[in-house]
Amino acid sequence: MNAELEYSIMQHHASELRQAAAEHRRARQARRGDPAERRHRSVIARLFAS
Repeated sequence: MNAELEYSIMQHHASELRQAAAEHRRARQARRGDPAERRHRSVIARLFAS
C-alpha cells in the first residue's frame, strides 16, 4: 500500500479514537456530576446514585 495513503488512514483512525475518548470522558463526567454538588448530598442519596 502507498505510504502516504497508509499515513492518512492512520491519522483518520487516530482522530476517530480521540473523538470517541472525548465523548466517553464527557459521558463519565456527566454521570459523575459536579464534585461540589456531591459533597453536600446525604449518605443515602449517594448510595442510591451509585
